[in-house]
Amino acid sequence: MSRTLALTLGAVVALGLLVGLAFAGSPRTLADGTRIAGVDVGGLSQREAIAALEARFDAIASTSVRFTVDGRSFPLTAEQLGVRPDWRGAVAAALRSSDGFAPIRGFRRLHTRFFGAEIVPAVAVSSGALEYALDEIAKTVDRPSSSAALVRRGLTISLVPEQAGRRLDRDAAAAVIARSVGSLERSAAPVALPVVALPPLVTADQLRPVARRARIALSAPVILRGESRSWRIPRRRIARLLALPRDGATKLAIAGPDADEFFASLARRVTRPPVDASFAVAGEKVSIVPSRDGVELDVPRTARALLRAALSPTSRIASVSVVKASPEITTADARAMGITRRLSIYKTYNSGTADRITNLRLGVSLLDGTLVPPGGTFSLNGTIGERTAERGFKPAPVIIGTEYAEEVGGGTSQVATTVFNAAWEAGLEITERNPHSLYISRYQLGRDATVYWPTLDLRFRNDTKTWVLVKGFVEADGIAVGIYGGEKRRVVSSPGTIETTGPPPVRRIKDPTLPKGKVVVEESGTAPSRTVVTRKVYGSDGRLIHDETWTTSYKGEPRILRVGTKVAAGQERTRKAGTSSSTSPAAPTRSPTPAPRP
Repeated sequence: MSRTLALTLGAVVALGLLVGLAFAGSPRTLADGTRIAGVDVGGLSQREAIAALEARFDAIASTSVRFTVDGRSFPLTAEQLGVRPDWRGAVAAALRSSDGFAPIRGFRRLHTRFFGAEIVPAVAVSSGALEYALDEIAKTVDRPSSSAALVRRGLTISLVPEQAGRRLDRDAAAAVIARSVGSLERSAAPVALPVVALPPLVTADQLRPVARRARIALSAPVILRGESRSWRIPRRRIARLLALPRDGATKLAIAGPDADEFFASLARRVTRPPVDASFAVAGEKVSIVPSRDGVELDVPRTARALLRAALSPTSRIASVSVVKASPEITTADARAMGITRRLSIYKTYNSGTADRITNLRLGVSLLDGTLVPPGGTFSLNGTIGERTAERGFKPAPVIIGTEYAEEVGGGTSQVATTVFNAAWEAGLEITERNPHSLYISRYQLGRDATVYWPTLDLRFRNDTKTWVLVKGFVEADGIAVGIYGGEKRRVVSSPGTIETTGPPPVRRIKDPTLPKGKVVVEESGTAPSRTVVTRKVYGSDGRLIHDETWTTSYKGEPRILRVGTKVAAGQERTRKAGTSSSTSPAAPTRSPTPAPRP
């Protein structure tokens, strides 16, 4: 039995080998039944198949394929799009599918003969040309959707229906176009390109109830009640305040530029600003002026109340909503600052023109009430700001180098000198001080200061443990600056010394109206000098806090001399006679007496 089975199996295997060998064919030819892009290439060699396919494609490469979208036709050709099927790769794939050891190859080819084998070649497309074609198609196809909308004309609300949109499905369309123009078949029937529908965000059905509410809003006036008075808002004003839904929204609102203007006007009527706690000074004593809460308009709540009233057919009354406005500095904050006493006060007197005095008063008023925290720095430029005509400053004399000029804000350096001396007497740490270039006798020796926007500043640091208050006072004959805090210090200052460091600089000016050799002193000038002052600052416990020596050098003002250059008539004739003839004897001359040196 087993022998018979073995013989049978052997016979079957032998028969299979014979069949496989019988149909194996040549490995250099394609199996019968092989089709590439719909073309039967069975029995052809690889080279013959490639040549046949390329010839077929070249014959139709300039024949257009019609593509349609929504009734519009777009003819495109393989040449136009730079389409080229990979015939060589497709033929190689067909050979591999029926290749192998002779008997196995025979069975594979036998299968292809009976069932067929279809190979679709890969298609290469010029991306630039295809994208351009898709752009041109999309220009006529793409249409954005538009949502339904409410439109107001006067007091009438109209409903504009929605419109669906569409968009070319570019990825899918690119595949369809490449496959169609890369095919060897050309059908008279057009090829449809895929389109994506774009539904609107909001439909008319969604807005119909909103339109009804909008019409109710414009049906009658609304009364807006405040704490002490009421306002009647007419229908046309409500229409300007009512924001209709747009950009996919489905709700009404009180919003927009007209609403912003309305609430700004309303806020001016109902708002009561808070009042910060402040300090009142009388002599050396300091008292706290308590803070007061304020109220301000709550715009969102008032807008919602106004909308509710407008949307109500019967109860068309809304209330103004306000909220408490807290001061930035409360009474408790002021008390915690520890400002209880005057640390120093310093006064300088009016000098110069009326415009200069205006600048003094404006500058000291701008710094009045400045608070400096412990460790904080006071900056005069930062506190007063830029001196401009728009802010009220006037042109007045200033010193630039050693020259006198006129600029807007002239005189602000006297404010700086006043502040500097107040900080000096308070025992505070002075971190920046720039002296005048020329000595000014009306200021305390060696204790002047100048400022110039924005480069030269006066600064002092609050190196005490409590806050410091800087007060400015405008008085009939001058200005004063007081500094108040909680840590009293003792300041010991030297009266200062002054030393001349050289002669005044000399400036000679030729004067043709004066006789030659004559010298007239127009301005006597001042000599350069140097001052030295000292300051020792002691804390309340007697501890030495600052021990400083301040040395200031001043430039001299020039001594101006007018030197005559005019030649007398007799001298002029003598000069001409002496040079008119070389045979005349030379007249005796005498050197003019030299002018005395200053």
